[in-house]
Amino acid sequence: MVMAKRLERYVRHLRYVRPERYERYAWAGCAVVALGLALASDLGPHRVWGMMAGAGYVVAAVLACGARSRPAARVVAVAGAVVVPLVSLVTAGLGQLEVTVVERSGQLLLTTGSPYVADPGAVAEFNPYLPGMALFGVLPGDARWWLGGAFVAALAAVNLYQAWLLACPLVALPLAVGGIDLPVVGLMCLGVVLAERGQSARAGLVLGAAAALKWTAWPALPVALALVAVRRGGRPALRYTVMALTTATVTVLPFALADPVGFYRSVIAFPLGLTDTASPAASPLPGLLLATYVPGGRVIALALLAVSALLIAVSLIVRPPVTARAAAARLALGLSLAMVLMPSTRFGYLVYPLTLGALAYRMQQRGITTATPVTPVTPSKKEAAV
Repeated sequence: MVMAKRLERYVRHLRYVRPERYERYAWAGCAVVALGLALASDLGPHRVWGMMAGAGYVVAAVLACGARSRPAARVVAVAGAVVVPLVSLVTAGLGQLEVTVVERSGQLLLTTGSPYVADPGAVAEFNPYLPGMALFGVLPGDARWWLGGAFVAALAAVNLYQAWLLACPLVALPLAVGGIDLPVVGLMCLGVVLAERGQSARAGLVLGAAAALKWTAWPALPVALALVAVRRGGRPALRYTVMALTTATVTVLPFALADPVGFYRSVIAFPLGLTDTASPAASPLPGLLLATYVPGGRVIALALLAVSALLIAVSLIVRPPVTARAAAARLALGLSLAMVLMPSTRFGYLVYPLTLGALAYRMQQRGITTATPVTPVTPSKKEAAV
């Protein structure tokens, strides 16, 4: 709770920061990251992205030295880090494994009625995503166009189409090589904003759709529920809950019942490390380091993760968010803790707190909320008795 207050206070202070003063250093830092990845990675698509994006960032850093050329620097950064690598990799048929998994799950859905392999063995045969993700594999063409398009459309819907965000390596890399987390976090941002606007049913629909794509969207459900309840009261909160759970259940449950073994092995056992095949999610973050090098470290990491989740849940009751900005900041904090403490994790998951934090920052910087401020609703005696 104290941490949540400090985070929201920090976001409020950020509105006075003028990032354009430091833009050249930011692009130079991005160039170092991209070129470092090109040299260190053993993945072909990542090396290609690193070289192309690194060159784009270097040019952007040079252009950002002049005030008049800063807009051009942002265009160059987006083109060099996203557009050129994406077109090149799609044309060459190169992408990370997630693209293959999503496209194959879509084909399996069309041919067998289930997006899961009944008895997966190799890493490529596991589909750790919820059934909704297979829809991106059903659509024609490379799945990256649809994954990235959904993300950009969601950002546009919440007025978050910022060049620096798209060109940031944590976003630009998955856009180019295949980022299945991007549409998930985009829908999370849109759902939180709709919840603040009072469009509870639409918020439930959007967040239910996100929850049908990947487990990482599920923390947004209670956060948005708290936001709707405190701003609008019990009935809108009930509409939101019914719509969100119905959307997620209708999308997920039929496939879980049709192929329970394949669903369990891919969606539950594989991410938790309960299969003979190890998950490739192994970035050296605290949760993985604890699980690897400390006796009983996996239990410790999971316990810390549970405590963090409990504290965030308590904060929603004691100090519920009353704006989309506060809800996004709370989600960013909770997901940051989760991504750092999970025993199986990767740096790419940090796109969640980055994007949600960017939403909170953008709304505070502009000094707006997306709806007329309201007094937090206290249920009447009659409503409380129902």
